[in-house]
Amino acid sequence: MTTPSPEADAEHMERVLSQGARMMARLRQAQAELRDVSGRAESSDGMVRAVADGRGSIVELRLNPRVMRLDHAALGKQVTAVLQDAQREAETRVRRITDDVMADTEHMPQPLDETFIRDRVEQVARNLIS
Repeated sequence: MTTPSPEADAEHMERVLSQGARMMARLRQAQAELRDVSGRAESSDGMVRAVADGRGSIVELRLNPRVMRLDHAALGKQVTAVLQDAQREAETRVRRITDDVMADTEHMPQPLDETFIRDRVEQVARNLIS
């Protein structure tokens, strides 16, 4: 068995560093996308509209003045449904972004740890003996 050259190890390290840098850039991009996530929903009659952010917080609720004609129980159900729809849409968008990032991390190389150097030293020692 031949000992890997220092140049091969250096190339390997360069690949690991390059992939790490690309992944960090992708994570920063995902963070920016997550900050901008919103979910929007509207009742079928257009009288209730809501916007939720990526954390599920309601950031906007608009009620058409005609809602005052609705029964309070019906209005409550309609508002609740629209708020939940906006939150679900935001959650779906967040999940899509995070799933994509997690899929990208599966292609990252195994981290270099103490076994990398130990393996190299043991290889050199075996080559000296043989």
